This record gives sequence, C-alpha cells and structure tokens, in this order.
Amino acid sequence: MKLVHLVTPFALLTALVTAAPGARAKDSITVYNAQHASLAKAWAAGFSKDTGIKVVLRNGSDTEMGNQIVQEGAASPADVFLTENSPAIVLVDKAGLFAKLPQPLLDQVPPRFRAMSGSWMGIAARSTVFAYDKRKLSAAQLPASILDLAKPEWKGRWAASPSGADFQAIVSALLQLKGPGATEAWLKAMKRNFVAYRGNSTAMKAVNAGEVEGALIYHYYWFGDQAKTGENSGNTALHYFRHQDPGAFVSLSGGGVLASSKHKAAAEAFLRWITGPGGQAVLRDGDSFEYAVGVGEASNPKLVPLAELQAPTVDPSALNSAEVTRLMIEAGLL
Repeated sequence: MKLVHLVTPFALLTALVTAAPGARAKDSITVYNAQHASLAKAWAAGFSKDTGIKVVLRNGSDTEMGNQIVQEGAASPADVFLTENSPAIVLVDKAGLFAKLPQPLLDQVPPRFRAMSGSWMGIAARSTVFAYDKRKLSAAQLPASILDLAKPEWKGRWAASPSGADFQAIVSALLQLKGPGATEAWLKAMKRNFVAYRGNSTAMKAVNAGEVEGALIYHYYWFGDQAKTGENSGNTALHYFRHQDPGAFVSLSGGGVLASSKHKAAAEAFLRWITGPGGQAVLRDGDSFEYAVGVGEASNPKLVPLAELQAPTVDPSALNSAEVTRLMIEAGLL
C-alpha cells in the first residue's frame, strides 16, 4: 500500500520559506531594526525556528538607523532594514541603497502598503488617534479634524511628542495632503497651542492624569496599556478622525533588503516570513497591537478594523522627512 504524506499549511509555509532561491539554513542575516525591539525579536525568533537562518538584530531609532545606513552606504553590514515609520525607509530608498524586491514578495501586501519603486514594503501599520480625557470631553466637544487643534480655543488643552519619529510621520502626511503652506501654518499654531511631552506614552499618561484634555498619539499605546493594568489610560478614550482627514493617517512600518547585502536570498526570505502568515500572526495574537498588512491577514480583534478608519490616501514612498524637519525647526518645535 502506498503511503500518502499529508502536508499541513504550516509545514508548507516552512518549506516554501526555507526553499527560497539561494537561502540556506546556515545563513545568517543582520537586521538594522527601528521597530519595537520586542516585536522584532518575536519575528526573528519565529523566522529562525522555521528556517534555521540566524537573525542578528541591531536596534535603534528610525532616524538613527536610517542615517547610519546612508552614511555606511555600500559598506553597510546590514542585510535588512526595518522601520517603525516609513519616512526613515524613504530616506534610504532615495539614497539608492535598496535592492528591488521580487514581485511575488511585494504582492504579499496590498499596493497601498508598499513603495512604488518596489524596493521596500509595509510590514505593519498604526493609526493616528486623539486620546482624550473622557471625564472632561464629550463626543460633541472633540475636534472634527486634526486641523482644528490649531484653533485658539484649543490653546493649552492638547499634547504631543514632536521630537519623536511617530509625530514627524504624522506631519509628513499632513505635508503631502495639504501642502507646505497649510502645514507651516498648522505647525506655528501648534507651537502656540500644545503642551510638549517626551514620548507618546508620557503624553497619554498626562491626559489620564488630567494635565491636558487630549493628545495626538498612535493607537497601540492605548491598547497596550489597556491590556496590562490600564493605570495610564483608564480615564481616557480614543477619538478616530476618519473622513480621510489628515488626522486619520495610517503610518507604515517598512522593510527593505540592502543592495549591498551578501545574503539577499535569506534577507528576502525574512521579509517573506514577516509579511506572510507566520509574521502577521505575531501581530494578530501578540501584544504589539499593530495592524497586520499582509493580504488576507487579520489584525488583533480588539482593534478597530483598518477598513473602518477611513484613512486618507497617502503615498508612503513620498513622505518627506527632511522637509518636515525643516518646517518643525522653523516653527520652534525641534
């Protein structure tokens, strides 16, 4: 009697990843990582378990890692660059330091979640939100648009962390959607109106403590705190701007393979795993609370579905971090 071997979907995925052209289990890749260290560690561990390929993580901020790769150029030891927000990966892309990714790999995420150049792709996403003190503000009192926060009546009532890559990505989207004139005016009004905090978590904590009425942050800070004790978010709720408003911007975390990589097959296999069922399941089932972006992959069920966010259409490959930095310095925010 002939034996029939059943191949499970998980085993099939493992076989496909391991069998990526040129990738070998003895390979080792170096990843310059600007994503949250815990998330990147979970991705690296899952990938190595499935493929036998070792992943060495070098962690840093978006700006730090992006600038380091540009400075290192073709001599960079990095095989892969993972970002928290997309402006940093655009910086590296504009320097011509990425290899073009194979189309089947790019097709693992929708077109809106990858660069038009084909040199990098989204690996996760996060939504801009207004975390507000539900003891002080009703739904009718919330800003209809992020642009409303520039109005005089919001002076001293809202917070942000302008020095962080998170906020600068939001400003990059505003610049693309509304142009330099409107962005400059909004930033100058922000300087007059807002209260500065260092870090999104700190800004949310200030809202929770009643120091300010609201803060512009990314959604996952609130969900992460709620999943623990809720001590820094119990008095707050999230307002989603929706209606294609700049305040409904969805920021991408990106991943790309360096053109100088000596382990391109293994590096591509890493991105294939992250954006496939294995890596996206880490987002769905883990505690990062970031959105899954893989085609057909589900996000954490606690999150407002991406389709319901009514995010504006933003070209992630055209976000201009250099111009944003200039405008924010001129406005006195950096």
